[in-house]
Amino acid sequence: MTQSIKPVRGEEFARTFTRDIDDFGDWTKLEPHFAELESRGKVLDSAHAIEQWLLDVSELGAAIDEEYSRRYIAMTCQTDDKEIEQRYLDVLENVIPHVQTWGDRINRVYLACGLRDQLDPNRYEVYDRAIENSVAIFREQNVPLKTEDSKLGQQYQAVCAAMTVTYRGEEKTLPQMAPLMEETDRAVREEAWRLVAERRAADRDKLDDLFDEMIALRTQIAVNAGYENFRDYQHQSYGRFDYRPEACIAFQDAVAETVVPLLRGIREERRADLGVEALRPWDLAVDSKGRAPLRPFATGSELESGCLRIFEKIGGEFGSQFASMRKLGLLDLESRKGKAPGGYQSSLEEIRYPFIFMNAAGTDRDVFTLLHEGGHAFHAFAARAEQLLAYRSAPIEFCEVASMTMEMFAFDYLDEFYSDADEANRSRRQHLEQMLSLFPWIAQIDAFQHWIYLNPGHSRAEREAQWLALDERFGPGMDWTGLEAMRSAMWHRQLHLFEVPFYYIEYGIAQLGALQLWLRYRDSPGEAVEGYRRGLALGGARPLPELFETAGAKFDFSAATVGPIMAAVQRELAATAS
Repeated sequence: MTQSIKPVRGEEFARTFTRDIDDFGDWTKLEPHFAELESRGKVLDSAHAIEQWLLDVSELGAAIDEEYSRRYIAMTCQTDDKEIEQRYLDVLENVIPHVQTWGDRINRVYLACGLRDQLDPNRYEVYDRAIENSVAIFREQNVPLKTEDSKLGQQYQAVCAAMTVTYRGEEKTLPQMAPLMEETDRAVREEAWRLVAERRAADRDKLDDLFDEMIALRTQIAVNAGYENFRDYQHQSYGRFDYRPEACIAFQDAVAETVVPLLRGIREERRADLGVEALRPWDLAVDSKGRAPLRPFATGSELESGCLRIFEKIGGEFGSQFASMRKLGLLDLESRKGKAPGGYQSSLEEIRYPFIFMNAAGTDRDVFTLLHEGGHAFHAFAARAEQLLAYRSAPIEFCEVASMTMEMFAFDYLDEFYSDADEANRSRRQHLEQMLSLFPWIAQIDAFQHWIYLNPGHSRAEREAQWLALDERFGPGMDWTGLEAMRSAMWHRQLHLFEVPFYYIEYGIAQLGALQLWLRYRDSPGEAVEGYRRGLALGGARPLPELFETAGAKFDFSAATVGPIMAAVQRELAATAS
């Protein structure tokens, strides 16, 4: 729980520039420091003075970022607490908009500094292009629109967190229903799936209303910034300097060409193994051989302990870092009523510690979720000594390499949860199949967003039709007879569409990088882990292709790269067949 987070500000990274601020949720106490930075920035007289000024900018930004993160964490951990919700909304509405406006002013001061050419160009290459990009797309009139968009995202969280069902007399959250999808009794799976789907359908209009508002807001934001559509604006906003929307379309095509046929073949084997005429949505998570569901742990504490031992075996420092998170109360893992859905790792930027949030319910997938978020946490630890706030985090495409690689490095150590070798083997195969199924889903979500924002005036009926057309292209063979209405709204469950538009393709790009590191790990574990460490230690100080290369992967997601990787995965699946 967030209330147990023990690290406090000032314990390790002492404040200098902001030492007199006692409340980073009070804008009146922050504004004088922005004003001072603006004033000082106009008279910087040496490279040393510029760098000290940048450190002060980072110190202020880190403290504000942490204040926001702590309130966001508290809100997601307990969405039904109105006081906590209001504290989050207060900083969202009354601090962040001012920070965005003043941040643009500070960026412009930096770009106007005539002595910037005295700075090390290699050190500041990535920083400079990010600041130049930020200034180029910033518009004052977009600040309140972005605030409103964030508030709509919070409403989505609240709607989803309030979803519960009554299963055989007991109230359960939707994550708590997930284990039932692994039950060998098909009737149990169908009953559970329909309960969840019907509960989601009850809020269908509410979520569509929210999304329609978001589309209008985001389109206006793009127009205000001089863009024809929100897709192109958002790609620029994310600072995607090393690839363009066309590359995302190439990724979609590569997945359709190389992954979808492979996955459809696997699904046909599943159908035959289950002995059913057609696969239904409730047939995907159950063991196709009729074995009991994998149940690797019973409590959050058992999950933590098992993953700790795995981290220690992969790399000693990973284990000690995770142990420190346990000690400091930086984990909130178990599902409960009122808790927001999903999982994430958030960085507390001033104390420079990561926090992990998830909704564990005792499944094999939960193990990999914590391994995944642990990879993010180790990324934060690796870049912890970096003084420049902007470099303590990397582009998402590489952040997800950190997390997804950790999932796959753990393959050899699943005996920490499974004493039976056959069960560990099942877990590996299950993970590979789930990973494969993610590629088409990513491509479908990304293609859906391209269409949505290139056609912002669409009707809901047209949106549904487009989703169904994409599902025919990317969706592995499935019988949706009688479930058509539910199928057309399956995208509602994808949080990224509502909260972080166009942030999803990164998972596909990163998974390709992680698979390359895993294949290297199988041949040379020590070298693979060392390359992983080197890549993580760069933080965000170098361009994406260099981050990938340093870690030991190629930054490419065309069919030429995807095809051979999928062939290797197919061989591994054959080896784990049982």
